[in-house]
Amino acid sequence: MRIQYLGAIAIASMLTLGAVACGTTTAVNPDGASQVAVDPCAAADPCAAANPCAAADPCAAANPCAAADPGAAAKAGTQPEVYSFSGLAIRGADPVAYFTEGKAVKGVADYETTWNGSTWRFSSAENLAAFEADPEAYAPQYGGYCAWAVKEGYLASVDPDAWRIVDGKLYLNYSAGVQRQWQGDIAGNITQGDQNWPSALSSDTVNESGQNW
Repeated sequence: MRIQYLGAIAIASMLTLGAVACGTTTAVNPDGASQVAVDPCAAADPCAAANPCAAADPCAAANPCAAADPGAAAKAGTQPEVYSFSGLAIRGADPVAYFTEGKAVKGVADYETTWNGSTWRFSSAENLAAFEADPEAYAPQYGGYCAWAVKEGYLASVDPDAWRIVDGKLYLNYSAGVQRQWQGDIAGNITQGDQNWPSALSSDTVNESGQNW
């Protein structure tokens, strides 16, 4: 009988150890009946909590490289915004005179002003005052560079005598011959020129005519 009793205890102990190993705590009542306690491993799995890796991905934030491309801003910087010869816009011609007198007129040093980084000369105090009141109304398109060249995507100087006013805007060209080409399709050339401006300012050089006017 003693051997059977000890054997029963040993078997009960092995069952208890097995239950613990499997995550279940088993107690034995004095009367020999077993009682199953709450499994501590059955509690909420700490690994089941919110995954810290599921937080907002810092790499998903706004891409700093997606910011405005500094190179896309106006493309100005290689060449000045206004064409000038010896520091003078339109080689010293009076921009207002094209509208009031219908011809190219040389300005004088007595009547000049600085605008958009260049010096503009006028033939009278009245023309100077008109320009200062509304420079955009009188300044030539494309910064006074050749309208045909801008249409082609590059820059060239101008001959003040090669001019034309279209829809209230002044356009200049490299020479009389180039102006004739430009006038072959004024509307189309203006549309193309507007598309190329001001990116054409990124040109490495300005084609100069060599004439001083």
